[in-house]
Amino acid sequence: MTENHSEHTIKHKHFIIYKPFGYLSQFYSNSTQQKRKKFLGALHDFPEGIMAIGRLDEKSEGLLLLTTDGKMSDFVNSQKVEKEYYAQVDGDISAEAITALQQGVEIGFEGKKYQTKPCKAFKLETIPDLPTRQQKIRDDRHGPTSWVSVTLNEGKFRQVRKMTSAVGFPTLRLVRVRVGNIQVNTMQIGDVIPVDVFSLSDSATKDNM
Repeated sequence: MTENHSEHTIKHKHFIIYKPFGYLSQFYSNSTQQKRKKFLGALHDFPEGIMAIGRLDEKSEGLLLLTTDGKMSDFVNSQKVEKEYYAQVDGDISAEAITALQQGVEIGFEGKKYQTKPCKAFKLETIPDLPTRQQKIRDDRHGPTSWVSVTLNEGKFRQVRKMTSAVGFPTLRLVRVRVGNIQVNTMQIGDVIPVDVFSLSDSATKDNM
């Protein structure tokens, strides 16, 4: 009786972090090729059983949620929760390219062709107020760049990068700025914020309880 009771009263731990450029979205690797990589454990003394909810690739940065709760991880990874990204792209992105992103484009995924689902996308008219990245983006003298917001309910590997490349504007910098109702706001690179719950949305919190 006591054991069962303790199982039901386990208090899970949750964190919101700003993943830096150059870090893997994991805590260790058995791969000898990744031994020299940077892992999330270098940012904070996280509790045992912690896991990243979804992943940002090594060269991407921004919001990443961590939890010890597998059910919460499954829910956030579901298509019920929006993820918004700001992508700095090579060139002045056109209205036609934005429309193509919105309607869905063909990308490669696991060796096959994949048609992305319709999504929200728009050009940012001003440069977003994001932390300065230590690794310099290419010099503006090589041509203009622009910023686009892309909001997805799906999350294939390197999807945003593949989508902008498919419409002719390769991504130079990619920052996840929102997961559900959680926004990057004034977070700085490498920040770690412990939270009691993830305020993804009013309905999401209730549905997952």
